[in-house]
Amino acid sequence: MRAYLGLLRTRYAARLLGGTLLGRLPNGMGVLAVVLHVRDEGGGYPLAGTLAGVFGLAMAAGQPVLGRAMDRYGQPRVLVPAAVLSAAGFALLAAVGAEPLPVAVGAVILAGFATPPLEAGLRALWTSVLPGPAQVQAAYALDAAAQEILFTAGPLLVVAAAAISTEAALLLTGALGIAGTLVVTLSRPSRRWRGEARAADWAGPLRSGGLRVLLLALACAGIALGVYAVAVVAYAEREGNDAASGLLLAAMAAGALAGGLVYGARQWRGEPHVRMPWLMGALAAGYVPLVWAPALPLMTALAFLSGVFLAPMLACAFSLVDRLAPAGTVTEAFAWVVAAFGVGNSVGSAVAGLGQDLAGVPGAFAGAGVGGALALACCLLGRRTFARKPSDAVRPQTARV
Repeated sequence: MRAYLGLLRTRYAARLLGGTLLGRLPNGMGVLAVVLHVRDEGGGYPLAGTLAGVFGLAMAAGQPVLGRAMDRYGQPRVLVPAAVLSAAGFALLAAVGAEPLPVAVGAVILAGFATPPLEAGLRALWTSVLPGPAQVQAAYALDAAAQEILFTAGPLLVVAAAAISTEAALLLTGALGIAGTLVVTLSRPSRRWRGEARAADWAGPLRSGGLRVLLLALACAGIALGVYAVAVVAYAEREGNDAASGLLLAAMAAGALAGGLVYGARQWRGEPHVRMPWLMGALAAGYVPLVWAPALPLMTALAFLSGVFLAPMLACAFSLVDRLAPAGTVTEAFAWVVAAFGVGNSVGSAVAGLGQDLAGVPGAFAGAGVGGALALACCLLGRRTFARKPSDAVRPQTARV
């Protein structure tokens, strides 16, 4: 724990991490807030699910676009307007509900696409705030572990606000995004951060072959997570226990939190490109026993184990992104990670539904194993593309603060 205490004592580190977590709460709130409001307005589950899916896809599409703008124009000039526009989208949906439908669709697209890329921005800032690579690795691990809290606390906040009204839940979602964004962008490191000059091409970070392979692997891992989120609902229905889905989601999040904290508490020898296939393989192996879908006590233990290597894998992936991103594209590169996971999650939700129809609960969970296996295959087949020399790596040029 000394690594984390030292990290949080570093000037600006606690503020940046806390502000980013606050501003990212809408990422764990938005889908549920949209569904509850549409249902409260009399819309059916197909409509609510479709609008929630549109929100998720719009957010995945918007992150790289806004990340590229941040690399070019700095953080405050992009993050603050984005947060305001996203909150406006939530407010518009709160005002109109599900009708007229074109307005509702436009509202969720605006709320999703304009979601400020605080996650990518924070990872771009760490190298300017922290004194060395060991501290940056610990920060990546703490960041990856702490995001599990978002997807636990976010839905609870939505449910609490919806007890007043679903409109209040949507407005709170937008307001938290603005609040967290201001905490970050009013800080000195955020105001002073600037990306390097970049080549004038449309591909940006995607011209890095290693980064393309890594994003594909992360998208496949996202499929596994999307499958899991749907499969636990099917499991709960089979068991006749409504609380089972929440318990299994919390167990996996607890596993990820524990794994991330352990991973970041020590320094690892060797390069991240060597660790990545091993971590992805361990993550993939953790999904296989879920197909068994045993009684809830044992299933809870399996869910915990399935999450243990998630945050370490993500922390290692962040280190790879930092070294593989071409000059002047580091924020956009991190934003592509968010987009890859978002697309993978959407695909995973559909895969879980298909598996449930074909083979029941075991079939639903089987998709998680398939997603993990595909992610591992990408890492193994493309591992040579990860092995960039440190001299070829790119760091954002930032003033020390």
